[in-house]
Amino acid sequence: MSKEFVAARNDRPLIQVTRLSKHYSNGHGVIPVLRGVNLEVRPGEMLAVMGPSGSGKSTLLFILGLLLPASSGNYQFMGQNMLDLSRAAQAEFRRRRVGFVFQNCDLFENSTVYENLEFPLVYAKVERQERPARILAALERVNLAHRIHHPANYLSGGERQRVAIARALVNQPLVILADEPTGHLDRANGHMVMEHFEQIVATGDTALIVVTHDAEVASRCTRVFSLEDGILNEN
Repeated sequence: MSKEFVAARNDRPLIQVTRLSKHYSNGHGVIPVLRGVNLEVRPGEMLAVMGPSGSGKSTLLFILGLLLPASSGNYQFMGQNMLDLSRAAQAEFRRRRVGFVFQNCDLFENSTVYENLEFPLVYAKVERQERPARILAALERVNLAHRIHHPANYLSGGERQRVAIARALVNQPLVILADEPTGHLDRANGHMVMEHFEQIVATGDTALIVVTHDAEVASRCTRVFSLEDGILNEN
């Protein structure tokens, strides 16, 4: 791992965000999206971020995952400022410490479940001989080990999202960032997905931050935040 990112477990918060802001310029002026966001997350927490469309929820998630740069502020992960890292070190951080789950699953359609979970391992340069055990362990956590060689395009909607969760887990991340993970699921499958998330964070090693419009999803989280007009407040 790069010397620019050294993960050392300790008693400090996993994530600590202070005065984080994001704005865009459109040629006619500055459009603020996030305004001085403060947020602290510890391992074993499930946090929900709610708010109207366009309020900046996904933008916040993408900045935490280092998919978007912040305009100003501080973002510390286990005591180290992520915004000071080089782009290469930020990419390494994403590979090894963050799992993403999106509303549309984004599975490779013409590949098997195994191949979908193998891709992030290849990206993280995990040795070939280590991959099968990691993939099987991740699938077992979402009760889909029996689908390991199944074509992804023949899975049900609920199974596809559970594979997406397994893919997020395969690199053993410390935080999972989920953007409307139950948005395209029926109530039963949405309930199942949240059960899997609860089991994952129950170990105390991993935190979950979920963006959602669903009050039922939010009610299952340990803390709920509202984001409106770029301002984040805990409910």
